[in-house]
Amino acid sequence: MANELDGFHFEQNHGKARVRVARVWRADGGGDHSMVEWSVNITLFSDCINAYVRDDNSDIVATDTMKNTVYVKAKECSQQLSAEEFAILLAKHFTAFYPQVTSAIVKIVEKPWERINLNGQPHEHGFKLGNEKHTTEAVVKKSGGLKLTSGIAGLSVLKTTQSGFEGFVRDQYTALPETRERMLATEVTAIWRYSYDSISKVPQKPLYFNERYLDVKNVVLSTFFGPPKGGVYSASVQSTLFQIEKAVLIRFPDISSVQLKMPNIHFLPVNISTKDNTIVKFNDDVFLPTDEPHGSIEATLSRFWARM
Repeated sequence: MANELDGFHFEQNHGKARVRVARVWRADGGGDHSMVEWSVNITLFSDCINAYVRDDNSDIVATDTMKNTVYVKAKECSQQLSAEEFAILLAKHFTAFYPQVTSAIVKIVEKPWERINLNGQPHEHGFKLGNEKHTTEAVVKKSGGLKLTSGIAGLSVLKTTQSGFEGFVRDQYTALPETRERMLATEVTAIWRYSYDSISKVPQKPLYFNERYLDVKNVVLSTFFGPPKGGVYSASVQSTLFQIEKAVLIRFPDISSVQLKMPNIHFLPVNISTKDNTIVKFNDDVFLPTDEPHGSIEATLSRFWARM
């Protein structure tokens, strides 16, 4: 929150970071259990300038109170809910319960616990830790205004063919050969913004955002890899990135913009030069994996009326 103070412009906010909470939902009378583990970050924008300039803490919501609120609100959720729903619930509480809080930002990273399958059967209460993480951020104003984003972090993908890189700028510093046959690997970070501008417009369908998260991830994977038989050719990481973003916006009308970061994870063909200058070629089947240094490729695609 910004203030004019003694001829200066002063901005402040406070919150609680990395509040870890796990919630288990047990089915009545037996059956499947469900669980989530979240890391919650809370930021409050509030009128508590007196704490800074007059040693008066009477308007401060203690960060320890914020932490405890996470646990209490998790307990109150008797039905399983998505990270997006919980983020909105928390932010709405802080803006509605405290008169001095004008807006709240709640960010959540969900740890990827997945139900295990044994002999083809899903286990009732057994889970294993997966890889990529489900992320979300809800910005809620006292008026009920909403800015909601979701995302995928750490989605590592690789294909062993159907990728090339040709026709790029060549000068005296260029050593990279052109190719139509290379491995393509990256770690995808995706963030998409929903078009809902108020809490009242958020879909009330249970676990709607969990379903949308899985749908977006499926579009990312299917666009990157192509059909199971034959795949699809990638002329560059940039081209594949754009095709993914375009596919997401075409498929999901309630997503207004999508941002992707896709750094190159390099697999360099190994060729060995011996001391008598004999070169041993491995025919592009033995590689040196390396991600340092790596190419940094990112872009955002938005509908005309939307910006990230």
